Amino acid sequence: MAEEITVMPAAILLAVAMLVVGWKARISYLRLPEVPQLPKAPRPDLTVIVPARNEEANIARVVESFPGLPVIVVNDASTDATESAARKAGALVVDAPPLPQGALGKPNACQRGASAADSRWLLFVDADTWYAPEFAASFVAYAEAEKLEMVSSFLRQHTLTAPERVILPYAFALYFVGVNAANVNSAISREALANGQCLLVRRDAYEKLGGHAAVLDSVIEDVALARLAKDKELITRVVRAESMGNVRMYDSLPAIWRGFEKNSFRFLQVNPVSGVIVVAASIIFTTLLPLLGLLLLERQWLAAALFALSPGVTLLPWYRTPAALWRAPLAIYLFQLIALSGMAKTILRAKTNWKGRMVG
Repeated sequence: MAEEITVMPAAILLAVAMLVVGWKARISYLRLPEVPQLPKAPRPDLTVIVPARNEEANIARVVESFPGLPVIVVNDASTDATESAARKAGALVVDAPPLPQGALGKPNACQRGASAADSRWLLFVDADTWYAPEFAASFVAYAEAEKLEMVSSFLRQHTLTAPERVILPYAFALYFVGVNAANVNSAISREALANGQCLLVRRDAYEKLGGHAAVLDSVIEDVALARLAKDKELITRVVRAESMGNVRMYDSLPAIWRGFEKNSFRFLQVNPVSGVIVVAASIIFTTLLPLLGLLLLERQWLAAALFALSPGVTLLPWYRTPAALWRAPLAIYLFQLIALSGMAKTILRAKTNWKGRMVG
């Protein structure tokens, strides 16, 4: 009589694979250096540049993060009170020029802000970020001590709504599965990465790159700049500043959907090796429901319960709450839908509506 075939070995194998994937993502993230807080660092020769389009709700907070420093807010055709809120908070406000054919709003606004600054260092930050008062001086002091020409930082993610709390931790875990911290911070590796939410560049290095004008048509202008910086052999680094920097990227499910839809598949195209790793990790996680169903059909109740917990346990360091046990499985399939939508739009050359503009 033939032995009964069971799905148990496959479930064990996939549970282990999830743990390995989760471990790799977390280690990759933690291997990025942390910027030290230096409360007594000298005032830097720095200009803060904030591209802003309809950021009335956020702009004062980011401007006020940099007391005593010049802040230039580039008003990118806002239809709300972004301009007046920025001026009231103490920023110099300049208007972004009309978009050239094929150009995108953010790099176009960043380039305008850089042209209005005359400092040694340029710090580009997004309007939805905010910082401790000592951040700017600490960041520049770190860059100068390490003799860096360009450095970008990942910040502490703030999630307030249910969709944010479900999707974003999984999305960032998946992102860092494909990141090799040693390679992105190595001068001899061609693997490039930057976080445009917080990007510090020495002016002469920025001019050597051609500034944001060199990446005007890129949806992921930060990674494009990082790739260009490595091509020109600039000394770059990607770091963390969770103790001093904060960001709330998206405030609703539609914003999350549009944001990742425009970025996810394009990032994989720019970094094919990382892309293959991320796609493989995504496939591993999406085996959850099929294998769980087979375990239940075999009446492997304990195994099914343990397997169902695997994603949440694996991703607990990203969620930082026991709610990961139900949020992670939900995120796996929601994000898969977003990624597939982004892939389809990229292949079909369709565009995504982002802040009132069609981007793609």
